[in-house]
Amino acid sequence: MANMAQAIRMALHYAEKNLELTDIFGQDVGAPLGGVFTATQGLKTAWNAPLDERGIISMAMGIAMTGSRCVAEIQFCDYIFNTIDLLKIAGNTLWCTNGQYNLPMVVMTPVGAGIRGSIYHSHSFDSWASRLQGWKVVMPSNPLDAYGLLLSAIKDPNPVLFLKPKALMRVRGEELIPGEPTSEKDLKSMIDAPIGDRSKWKPHWPQVKDYEVPIGKGKITRSGEKLTLVSYGRHLLLCNEIADELKQENISIEVIDLRSIYPYDWQMIKESVTKTGRVLFVNEDTEVTNFGEHLVYRVVQELFYHLLARPQVIAAKNVPGIGLHPNLEDATVPQKSEIKNTVLEIINEIP
Repeated sequence: MANMAQAIRMALHYAEKNLELTDIFGQDVGAPLGGVFTATQGLKTAWNAPLDERGIISMAMGIAMTGSRCVAEIQFCDYIFNTIDLLKIAGNTLWCTNGQYNLPMVVMTPVGAGIRGSIYHSHSFDSWASRLQGWKVVMPSNPLDAYGLLLSAIKDPNPVLFLKPKALMRVRGEELIPGEPTSEKDLKSMIDAPIGDRSKWKPHWPQVKDYEVPIGKGKITRSGEKLTLVSYGRHLLLCNEIADELKQENISIEVIDLRSIYPYDWQMIKESVTKTGRVLFVNEDTEVTNFGEHLVYRVVQELFYHLLARPQVIAAKNVPGIGLHPNLEDATVPQKSEIKNTVLEIINEIP
């Protein structure tokens, strides 16, 4: 099974071959590195941009305004914050031009903690991204969804932010990507560049196929009756583990992988919360003005009389940054034990 970095690489290859993707670029995106997580190795249209995040976003906007499709990468989301005004302009372009200019651009950026990256390589961006009107925002939790969401993003006629969880880039999936060889060893030999001299290396791409995960459509990864647990990205995997553990104790909880932060699958959330009467939202962005707070607000506004317990959010602590020491990181971002204890607290709350 492919890991997430390989899945992204295969999606980009499919797109440059079949979807008229003309440019993949960013810092270290081209040869020889192929991206800090190797997600752009061996791609024909990948090239290295200067150390200039504003220049990367501006270039993507210019390419997209001509009608060409591009994927621009900001090497870590920690460095995307100085482009907020440009992202805002990109999101407003179709509206401001009365529908005359689409911007078929994708911005990829690794997000979140989990790699002990300290203060400059551990930030999240999903809550900030949810406030960029005109953008669609997606975050996969597994390689197959990464493949399908990226192809959907590239096909979209307007801006899409593709947030890839840093901690999941080397995590293998449980489902084959269409056209992927069944042997992990075979896939690695075909598309992973060797360590050392890569000057003569060329990938031998598998015959991957079209596959889309619709933007705005969530997925129920565990069915249950007692509580709805909503997450995305790397924390979705923790939520699945908790659901599996509690199932052994005859406690049935439903887990929703949101997959798309905006637009999000409100209908799926609504139907699940109406059924369970309890809900917990989990992500690793900071707890103040968190995207999960918006979801709680909507649950309270529209589903108040279905609730059996107060809806809650678990998110990262509102501190200036994440420390390098493992204890500091673990104390800052949500951990499995915290999520599980809160799940049980909500279930045991008496109406």
